[in-house]
Amino acid sequence: EGPVMRIRVRFVKVGKVRWTSHRDLARVWERAIRRVGLPVAYSQGFSPRPKVHFGLALSTGHESLAEYLDIDLDPAHAATPAETELADLIGPLSAALPVGIDVTAIGVIPTSLDSLQQAVTSCSWEIEVRGAAPEPMVAAIDRVLAETELLLTRERKGKAVTDDVRSYLLDLSVVGPTDAGTQIRAHLATQPRGLRIGELIAVLDPAWEEGRVRRTNQWMLLDGARCEPLEAPTEAASAPHAEARAS
Repeated sequence: EGPVMRIRVRFVKVGKVRWTSHRDLARVWERAIRRVGLPVAYSQGFSPRPKVHFGLALSTGHESLAEYLDIDLDPAHAATPAETELADLIGPLSAALPVGIDVTAIGVIPTSLDSLQQAVTSCSWEIEVRGAAPEPMVAAIDRVLAETELLLTRERKGKAVTDDVRSYLLDLSVVGPTDAGTQIRAHLATQPRGLRIGELIAVLDPAWEEGRVRRTNQWMLLDGARCEPLEAPTEAASAPHAEARAS
C-alpha cells in the first residue's frame, strides 16, 4: 500500500441545509464523493471505512462559510486526479451535494499535518442575539471582556463541571441591530474544548437567546501566525451565490 494523497476541501453550508446534522452531513459527503468517482482510500480491517476526516463539528442549525474535510485518495488508482486537476472537481462536487453546500476550494496537504480537530485553535462567528438591543449588548461585552475570570457551570459526562471560560473569548464586537435583536462578531478559542454559542450568550446575559449563527472562519496557528486551514480563492465569487441560496 503506497502513500495516500490527502486533499483538503473547503465548503459552505448555508440556508435550509443548516438543519442537517453532522452525522447526516458525513453520509451526504460520502455519497457525493462516490457520485463524482473519487477513488477514496479505505481503512483496513473487518469493516473498511472511507478515509474521510471532518473538522470541528458545526452545531445543527448553524451556518458556515468555512467548513473543511480531508479526504485520503488511493494514489495507485487510475482515476486519482493530479494536483493541477483538483480545481476541476469544485463544480462536480458542488453539483453532487445538496442545495446550500458548495465547495469553494480544494488543495493537497501533507499527510503529516495535524488533523483539523487538533489544528484549529479558534473560529470567527457572526451571531444574532435575540432580545438584546445594541446598547445593552455593548455594555455586556465591555463587562465580560474586562473580567479576568468568567466561571461557567456545564455538564460533562453527566456531571456538573465549573470552568473558567474567559480565555475562550478572544474578541467580541457589535455589528448592529437586527429585526429581533443585535448581531455581534465573536472570535472564540476552540482548545482545549471550546465554548458553545449558547454558552457565550449565557455569559453575556441569560435572558438573551441565540438567533441566526454563522461560522465565518476557522483558524490555525502556523509559526505563531494565524492562518486558515485552506484559503478560499473563490470566496468573493461564491459569497453572493451562497447568500442567494441561503435566503
